[in-house]
Amino acid sequence: MDAGLMADPDASLARSTERSAEIEKAIASDPSQFRILTGDRPTGNLHIGHWFGSLENRVRLAHAGVETFLVIADYQVITDRDGVGPVRDRVYSLLADYVAAGLDPEKVTIFTHSSVPALNQLMLPFLSLVTDAELRRNPTVKAELDDTGERPMSALLLTYPVHQTADILFCKANLVPVGKDQLPHLEQARVVARRFDERYGRSEAEQPVFPQPEALLSRSGTVLGLDGTKMSKSKGNTIELGMTADETAKLLKRAVTDSDRHITYDPTNRPEVSNLVNLAALCLDRSPADVAADLGDTGGGGLKKLVTEAVNERFAEHRALRAEIVADPGLLAAILADGNRRANAIADDTLNEVRRAMNMDYS
Repeated sequence: MDAGLMADPDASLARSTERSAEIEKAIASDPSQFRILTGDRPTGNLHIGHWFGSLENRVRLAHAGVETFLVIADYQVITDRDGVGPVRDRVYSLLADYVAAGLDPEKVTIFTHSSVPALNQLMLPFLSLVTDAELRRNPTVKAELDDTGERPMSALLLTYPVHQTADILFCKANLVPVGKDQLPHLEQARVVARRFDERYGRSEAEQPVFPQPEALLSRSGTVLGLDGTKMSKSKGNTIELGMTADETAKLLKRAVTDSDRHITYDPTNRPEVSNLVNLAALCLDRSPADVAADLGDTGGGGLKKLVTEAVNERFAEHRALRAEIVADPGLLAAILADGNRRANAIADDTLNEVRRAMNMDYS
């Protein structure tokens, strides 16, 4: 059994947190030494939880000069679903939010899974490097299976971590922004990179074909949904980035609070109220305690009013730019075509290198 997959979760998190701080300093000094892979499944429109949980950080890193690859994981939509739904519309919706957020498609390579055959072909040698038992122990596989209501697990769901490994390694990314719950996926990628080197071989330069990617832990906390539970597209408890100001106000009127008029920030005892306080604080770039202190005895109504104003002001520019982008579908198609072209060139090179390392190059 690989020691990496047996690591104590608390110890692993502590090491990742410490290493993330070191990486942030290294990025500030020389961003060119890093290449990032990140992305989303197009199962719905992006919401403010995505913004504060990942998108804002992606923009920060790209603007800092870190080379960034962004996968719209359309193949992964079917890991736990019977069909793809309106996947084309959702892909373009994600793309519009990426560009509106400030990700320059000339500098950031944005692509879709299904458009890069060589990336997906890497799963074949990678699957030979992991066991069924390792995959079944993966916490994210377990969580995804629980969300399916105990329906039989598809082979694609079981191999989900390996597909994510292919995402990371096809472009030889050495840095992946993740939340702490995604650390097992990254550890799986590190194990595959190491085992490939041990079993199959190295590049012509006698260097490992793949780097062992590191985690860059996200710095913001979780934003709960409007019902006080985890924000999720499937639950309908989100504020989408593309919503209008009026749509946002209507949703926030229905947000869950409590009967105590005095507003405090107490996530343990008042999670719903604290979530709204935290959302306002994130939008206003203030501390939740200060926001709560200013609200005082304004009650749920005053809290919802402040959150509505803060959200609509924070995302006004994004929404305006997004509307312009969506109005030009030809622009979105051209951006995606260019990103797919660049991703394919890199994936083809990586696959050819893998074939040579495995002694399967017959040209």
